[in-house]
Order: sequence, then structure tokens, then C-alpha cells
Amino acid sequence: MHHSPLTALIMVALLAAVGAAQAAGDVAAGKTKAAGCLGCHGADGKGVGPNPALAGKPEAQLLQALQDYKSGKRANALKKGITSSLSDQDMANLAAYFASLK
Repeated sequence: MHHSPLTALIMVALLAAVGAAQAAGDVAAGKTKAAGCLGCHGADGKGVGPNPALAGKPEAQLLQALQDYKSGKRANALKKGITSSLSDQDMANLAAYFASLK
């Protein structure tokens, strides 16, 4: 069976959409996982100087920061240690949780 380039493009787009949906964070799971973040970022995620507020920041921005700390792209020994044990889903959940806070 021959598939046109358009068919292939549609298939890739559908798979990407499914992948994006699966990668979405779970706010409730993030709240549970956030216990380790609250000492420095506050019980409501509004920051405890000099640590920045996380509440209400865009989910994608929060997720990128977590990924960057884990990979070492952003250098911070404490955050590298914290994020090293987080799965991709854990990071997505944390980002969803902090983004949901006002």
C-alpha cells in the first residue's frame, strides 16, 4: 500500500498530538510531589527570598526549567540533585501544579 507524503505528514501530526496529550501534567500528582519544593519556594509557590515564585508561571516555562536543571544546562547543584530523581512525568506534574496556582 502506497502512502502519499500528505498521509505521512498527517500521521506524524496525529502521533505528535497524542504524545503531547500524554505529556500533560497532572495537577494533583504535582501537588503531592511538590512537598520537596515548598521549603524554598513557599507553601503557596510564591517564593521565599531569594528563591523565585513558581505560582502562576507558564507550565511550559516551568517544565523547561526543571528539564534544564536536570540536564545541567542550568547550573545549580541543589536543583540538579533535586531534579535528578524526577521522571519526565514528575516534572510535567510539578509544572502543571505550580502553573495552576494563583
